[in-house]
Amino acid sequence: MQYTTNPLQDWIARLDRRAYGVLIGALIGILGGVVGLMIGILDPLITVGIIVGVLLGLYVITNVNAALYGLIAVMALVPFATFPVKIVVTPTFMDGVMGAFILVYAFQWMTGRRQFFRLTPVHALILLYLGWLIFSFVLGLRHAMPTTTIARQFAETLLSIGMVFILVDLLREPATLRRLVLAVMIAVGLQAVIALILYVMPDANAERTLIRLARFGYPDGGVIRYIEDDPAQAERAIGTWVDPNALGGFLAVAAAMIAPQVFARKPVLRTRWIAWGVLGIVGLALLLTFSRASMLAIAVGLLFIGQVKGYRRFLTLIAVGAVVILVLPQTQEYVTRFAELFTAGDLATQMRLGEYGDSFRLISRYPITGVGFTGTPDIDIYTDVASMYLIMANQIGLVGVGIFALTVGGVFVYGRQAWQHARASEELRSIHLGYHAALLTALVNATADLYFFRLDFHASITLFWLVVALALASSRLALEQARPALN
Repeated sequence: MQYTTNPLQDWIARLDRRAYGVLIGALIGILGGVVGLMIGILDPLITVGIIVGVLLGLYVITNVNAALYGLIAVMALVPFATFPVKIVVTPTFMDGVMGAFILVYAFQWMTGRRQFFRLTPVHALILLYLGWLIFSFVLGLRHAMPTTTIARQFAETLLSIGMVFILVDLLREPATLRRLVLAVMIAVGLQAVIALILYVMPDANAERTLIRLARFGYPDGGVIRYIEDDPAQAERAIGTWVDPNALGGFLAVAAAMIAPQVFARKPVLRTRWIAWGVLGIVGLALLLTFSRASMLAIAVGLLFIGQVKGYRRFLTLIAVGAVVILVLPQTQEYVTRFAELFTAGDLATQMRLGEYGDSFRLISRYPITGVGFTGTPDIDIYTDVASMYLIMANQIGLVGVGIFALTVGGVFVYGRQAWQHARASEELRSIHLGYHAALLTALVNATADLYFFRLDFHASITLFWLVVALALASSRLALEQARPALN
């Protein structure tokens, strides 16, 4: 066997001890100087974060599972962070970890470690949906040319949807899917704790803490949020998602994914009280966002879980929770907010109704293809509206909404076919149910919020399609496990 040496390694090996010591000392000195300079220019906490991020980044690019967990962590904890440098456009942390994940996955194919690409029938509909998005974008160029930001955000959206193809192929074992529930549990638990800490802190201190992230693309002021943006009313939990409704949607979807673990026959953690603790913390943070759409969405998600034998205790928990909220003096403001929602008695609901009316006017003018993503042809119409389905109709038309409906409907039909096999598997039962409950929660939440589609909420879009991928992967695994028994 013939061994080859690296020229640098060979040169280092031939150094005497003194020269070697000088080299190591010089490297330590340079590293110490760089760290000291960073502390002086930036901030000790930010410097530690950068160093830890670099070390984690080096590990992420060598392990595809670590890259996926890194994506979940960034999405949960710093969803809007950008690198403090500009390369034509300013890349986000999400771009970085997603790029690293795709790179490691591609290396596995190039080195022969991965073979036989695996898909589901639903992927044909996803591909059709992607094609329609591109068609609508190109068609919208007749109204306005895209800015570099819009072009980057649209590319990020396509990449997030395209991740469904990669993830369903990557996730080939039930153990990997179960570990993802644990990763989500840890990440969402940390975000909920951050949101609660910032909520209980004095507003001035919370604001000073959050604006430290301004170096990474976050707002540099005015981040604390209140009901109807009125400081005289209750504060809303925001965490590092900054927007309380976006945080509410994230927490609701994650809570639906975690919820089956508290009654699962084989939970991802042996100690159920940890799952109960995380679910309780997430639930409290969700309550303090005052996001009514998210609260209704998680209620529907839990009702969906409660229909399954073995999880019907959730129906009792929902009933008890509803009574507590109705009776406790501390929650009467919440009850009032929901009453205003259904009677259109508050400013936020009245504004949304006005937006809905304007959206219907736009749809009536451009019903088939919408107006695209770059601008509107008429000055009296706009695309942003507080409903994912309406903003979709505005930008990609009713045809696009129909393709989207077929796609998510296909996910549930495929999941229903797999459920008869998944429910018999202790490994798949709870996670299969949780992933589909999370998707249903997102779809309900989207009726009154737009974050799972609007281009500048890359983390929310990624979350939605991550849930789609997990639901499809769990269904495919259940069907694959059933084939030997059928044969």
